[in-house]
Amino acid sequence: MSVHASMDDGLGKVVLDHPPLNILTREVMAGLRRELARLAQEPTLRVLILRAEGKHFSAGADVGEHLPPEYRELIPEFTETVDDLASFPLPVIAAVQGRCLGGGFELAMAADIIVAAEGASFGQPEILLGVLPPAACAMLPLRLPHGLAAEIVLGGDAFAAEEAERIGLVRRVVPEAELGEATTEIARKMTRHSAAALRIGKRMLAGEPGPLRRALDRAGALYVDELMETEDAREGLQAFIEKRRPEWRHR
Repeated sequence: MSVHASMDDGLGKVVLDHPPLNILTREVMAGLRRELARLAQEPTLRVLILRAEGKHFSAGADVGEHLPPEYRELIPEFTETVDDLASFPLPVIAAVQGRCLGGGFELAMAADIIVAAEGASFGQPEILLGVLPPAACAMLPLRLPHGLAAEIVLGGDAFAAEEAERIGLVRRVVPEAELGEATTEIARKMTRHSAAALRIGKRMLAGEPGPLRRALDRAGALYVDELMETEDAREGLQAFIEKRRPEWRHR
């Protein structure tokens, strides 16, 4: 199984297990949505940890699935997956090690709290392929000043966990060997409490319902209906698959 889940004494865990880079294929995302839906119904669940097996959290979505015609199914499924995680009824903590890039970073941002290992790197490199990260375009402006959000999305460079902590995207950076312990420590502070109170608290912290879902829908529609109609988007994705430098035509 590429995604598996467990629950013990109020603490749930969902694990990405799709080596070596935990690429978020449509199959992996469907598995994640199924486990989130199942765990959301557990009456005594209080906290959910999202983590990944192996050296890397996730290097992002499957580039091949971004090509025509599959992207028309992929993008709505991806934004739905992010929204399912962001709107999960209880607190979600992401434990991140290694590369956390593209769709992997967008998935981690949907958690309430990110704990990162030293040496982890974050970034939205989609612009290097002539495309854009729809969920990051929806979430980053809600979390960061416009200039920081624009630099991450339109610059495309990866940055270290310590920088992610400095700008407020990561709550804590710890030695990699302590990642599981540090994440569980934060989670256990919450499992002491009432599941009912935690569910209502999650809704209160989220503010008015709807802004993120509307932003995700808008970004996804722009990706499918406009971005993928450009020559450069298709060229960038094809060049990546063919392991060559893209030749931009700027249209």
